[in-house]
Order: sequence, then structure tokens, then C-alpha cells
Amino acid sequence: MGMTLTEKLLARASGRTAVVAGENVWVSVDVLMTHDVCGPGTIGIFKREFGKNAKVWDARKLVIIPDHYIFTTDALCNRNADILRDFAREQGLPYFYDIIDDPNGHWKFDASKGGLKRQYGSHYAGVCHTTLPLKGHTRPGEVLIGTDSHTCTAGAFGEFATGVGNTDAGFIMGTGKILLKAPETMRFWLEGALQPGLMGKDVILHLIGDVGFDGATYRAMEFVGPGASALSMDDRMTIANMAIEAGGKNGIFEADQKTFDYVNERTAANGTKTDYEPVTPDADAKFVYNKKFDLSKLEPTVACHPDPGRRKLAKELGHIALDRAYIGSCTGGKTSDFMAFARVVNGRKVKIDTFGVPATTQIVSELKSMKLGGKTVWDVLVAAGVRMTENAGCAACLGGPVDTFGRMNQPMKCISATNRNFPGRMGHRESQVFLASPATVAASALTGKITDPREFWS
Repeated sequence: MGMTLTEKLLARASGRTAVVAGENVWVSVDVLMTHDVCGPGTIGIFKREFGKNAKVWDARKLVIIPDHYIFTTDALCNRNADILRDFAREQGLPYFYDIIDDPNGHWKFDASKGGLKRQYGSHYAGVCHTTLPLKGHTRPGEVLIGTDSHTCTAGAFGEFATGVGNTDAGFIMGTGKILLKAPETMRFWLEGALQPGLMGKDVILHLIGDVGFDGATYRAMEFVGPGASALSMDDRMTIANMAIEAGGKNGIFEADQKTFDYVNERTAANGTKTDYEPVTPDADAKFVYNKKFDLSKLEPTVACHPDPGRRKLAKELGHIALDRAYIGSCTGGKTSDFMAFARVVNGRKVKIDTFGVPATTQIVSELKSMKLGGKTVWDVLVAAGVRMTENAGCAACLGGPVDTFGRMNQPMKCISATNRNFPGRMGHRESQVFLASPATVAASALTGKITDPREFWS
């Protein structure tokens, strides 16, 4: 019997010729990623179980990325970054993307400088899920595990990528292995091409709305077909990123020439491991769900409060008045996301408070150099009234301390390019978050109500 992409990856990583859904297998991990929220706990478990002076299984396979609660005066959050720095120094880790340049220093956010101006050193990168591919840590055919539910983003690169808790991560830190149950696979056959004004976010919101926010629980979501091949790497990342919002164990695209070109460029630029071996699904693979979707028929889509499965079309929601708009995060803070946003707001002014948080420091640089109608994209956004911060990171996507940039500290309605909208996710528990593409967020920021971006798309 044939295997799906996920089954093939787990078979190889467990040293077996075949794996079937439901089997428990010991898997060798190629990359373990942790960050400032879960890293200290993972390190604590690793030291408790393997010994105070234990060494990680492979220093080159561990990637540590502070990104979540960084630009805040909260002393405990600042301390978390210091714990990671101490561990990286002690273990001799080459892939620690520190917030400051002094390996013996201490991180402290200076609130007096405000939230817009850069407060980071030369090694800092930004959001972990966008940093991993940017820095050359995502490769087809590999297994990538992270202490974050949106680690499934890396499935865009034809690898098995999923999130785990601190205990599993502590075990991987010491052994390089994890016991996994092979998930069943749901196949989403995509055909057609997105119409102007539509983005990868519309695709995944449509799919989650179709299966429900728990419809893929502990299943692999495999995105294939000519429609999948036509998508950019950024759109694939957006789609794989939100597999978890349907309960998925992982989301995955088959690697193709677009994937290889991206990965080859990023590994070469960063001196990371360049060799990899992609897998292809078998023609007779078995799926628990197999459905076709025509991307050309999709319309701008919004996930309504209080979960990502509450799908409605943007054009149906014009009665919902908004207090805030937000563009950023691993899902919606990439350069192409800001380009789409800028295209909509160029020469216009936003009507509501609008916050922009680039996902990585490189994206900040790109937005300040790329041009749109003679002005830099950054200047287009600022001229439109968007509050743009140079401090790339997760920011208000997951709430954070009360001084977090863009956080909702009182009940309000926000349209956001982020990935999760459970009550309290972006701050106040009585606030409401509507998830949408950057283009839809931009159009809505201009009108103050949920708006179909095709009204402004030229």
C-alpha cells in the first residue's frame, strides 16, 4: 500500500520502509526550535532529566529564537531572553538569534524610546516561524519540531513540522528523538488560480471553514494539485501555518522547483546544511478525506469571533464596525503581506487605529527599500496612518504583557492578519478578533468596517 507525504517522511526518519497511520514510531529529529516562552521550561526539564552539565544531542540541530515577549518592560519576560543566552553560551549553540550582541549581557527594553524605533542587535531575527526558513533551517524531507503550535508553517517546504510541549522538547534536546503516532492524512486537492485581491489567507480560512476548527484533529493536511503548485512560497507558508487552527498535527506541501530555489538560496546565504532529500507521495496513498477546491472560485474570507472556523465572506460583513486593524505575525507579517496591504492603502488614509509589525528584521529592511509608486513601501504605510514598528516580533498576536505593541487592553473589535482569534488571544478577554488576509485588513482599515478588498484593488 502506498504512503502519503507525511507517512513517507516519518518512515524515513524512523529508519523503516513503511509507516501506516496510527502506528507509534521513534523519529529522529533534524531540527529542534524553541523560543523565549517555552525555551526556559524546556531547558529546565532537559537539565533535570539529563543532568546539570549535560550537553544537547547536536548543537547544530538546535535553533533558539527569542521573539514572543521581547519588546516589553516586564522583568520576567526580559529574564527569559537572558536564560536562553546563558544556555546558548554554555552549550556553544551556533544558531541562537539573540536580541542583543553582548553574549554576557542582559536584555532590557527601554520604554522611554517608545515602541516604534529599533531596539535590537545585529543577530536578532524576529518571529521564529518566518526566521527558520529565512535563515536556512527548513529543508524538504526533514523533520522539524518546535515548542510552538504554529511550527507546522515549515510544512510549506515539504517537511514534517509540528509543535510539541516542553517535556517532549526536553527529551529531544537530550536524545534527538521523539515518539510520534503517525497521523491520518486529509488531502486537499487545489486547482485553479487565485483571483486578484485574493491571498493564501483566504485559501486556508476557506478550508478551515469547510472542515471546522477541529475537523483535522491529529491529522496531516496535505495540500497538493496544480493550484498548490501555483502558490508562492509565502502563500504556502500562510496555509501550512494555520493547519493547527483546524486541529491538524501538520500541514504539508510537496516540494517543487519553487521550494528548491528558495531553500537553496537561504541555506547558501546562511551557511546552513545544504543537502536534503525530498519525498513524493505514492499514487495509491490512502486518505481519510479527499476533496477538490477550485481556487479561482474563492472570495475574500473572514473568520469571525470566537474561533478560526467561523467562516464568512468579507462582502457579507459590512455591518460590523471595527475599532482596530492589525497586520503582522508569522501568518500575515511577511514582505508580500505588507506589499498587498500597501497596494490597498496607497494614497489613502486609514480610519481606525492600525498597527503594523513586520515578522522579521529583514522584512523591515525590505519594506524600507522596496518601492511602490516612487515611495518606499514603509513610507506608503506610514503616510496612510499605519503605526509601523521596526521591532519585528510576535507583538500583540498572542496578547502578551499590557505594554505590548498593538495589544488590546480594553474590549474592542479588531480585524487582524494573524492566525488565532479565541477570546483573549490578542489581549482583553471581551475583545473580538476577525481574521482576514492583509488585503482585507487594509480595506477594512480604510472604511472602519469589514470590507471586501476588491473594492480598492486596482
